[in-house]
Amino acid sequence: MESVSKREKEILRVTWIGSAVNFLLLAFKFVAGFVGHSSAMVADAVHSLSDFITDIIIIVFVRISGKPRDPGHNYGYGKFETLATAIIGMILFIVGVGIIINSIKEIVAVLQGAVLEAPSMLALTAAIVSIISKEIIYHYTISKGRALESKAVMANAWHHRSDALSSVGTMVGIGGAIFLGPEWRVLDPISAFIVGLLIIRVSIGIIKPCTDELLEKSLPNEVKNKILSIIVSHQDVSSPHNLRTRRIGSDIAIEVHIRMNGEISLKDAHEITKLIEASLKSEFGPNTYIGIHMEPLK
Repeated sequence: MESVSKREKEILRVTWIGSAVNFLLLAFKFVAGFVGHSSAMVADAVHSLSDFITDIIIIVFVRISGKPRDPGHNYGYGKFETLATAIIGMILFIVGVGIIINSIKEIVAVLQGAVLEAPSMLALTAAIVSIISKEIIYHYTISKGRALESKAVMANAWHHRSDALSSVGTMVGIGGAIFLGPEWRVLDPISAFIVGLLIIRVSIGIIKPCTDELLEKSLPNEVKNKILSIIVSHQDVSSPHNLRTRRIGSDIAIEVHIRMNGEISLKDAHEITKLIEASLKSEFGPNTYIGIHMEPLK
């Protein structure tokens, strides 16, 4: 369990760093949005608030997913991490829809003759600061997520990237509204609308693989073929069949039937399955769940 606790500790460290950045940014953005009269920046601030909330979700769920298996959870708590990732995706989706609805209201108001108040340079400065800081934290988080093989951390990295992208749109909209004159102030809510669409697209990309895992979708064919090739590479083993696979958080589960010479002893058959298990765990990780059913050759 030492490696599991070390992984958990590193995930929490990455998340705490991201949450500190998110907290500072959301406070700055809310002030800049309201004081600087920018609906796009307020929308961006809400997005940063969702980043901060998802950081807290990861901190809570990763501590749960790192718990060892017990009699009530024979396969461990790995899917709590998947659940946390799905929640991140759903929050992103809701935030995106909310931003779109608010921006449409402002665009309609402009079409009906309303004149929006010009954003200030404070709002533009906040957008630039957000882009730079969120890109830095994105690259840091995604590299750690890949190294730790954590879907939740990688999803949170994309949450950082989506915030950076939203700030790019916000910067363009605010800049246009400031420098192009009153008739172009509608660029502020238009940029917010585009940001909302980007956020929804990212959220769907996060939610789909989580849904596949929670619905027990099998692993890709290339992974299953790799499993079968490892099994048949062992002597005295043939005809692997009834292969079942699924993902459990950052680990996978494998169930398979194999055929052996029915004349060998139970001890020898057991030793062969132990070698197969060791090979599979060497390829797919030490926490891989493996169930092998032995059958005699016909």
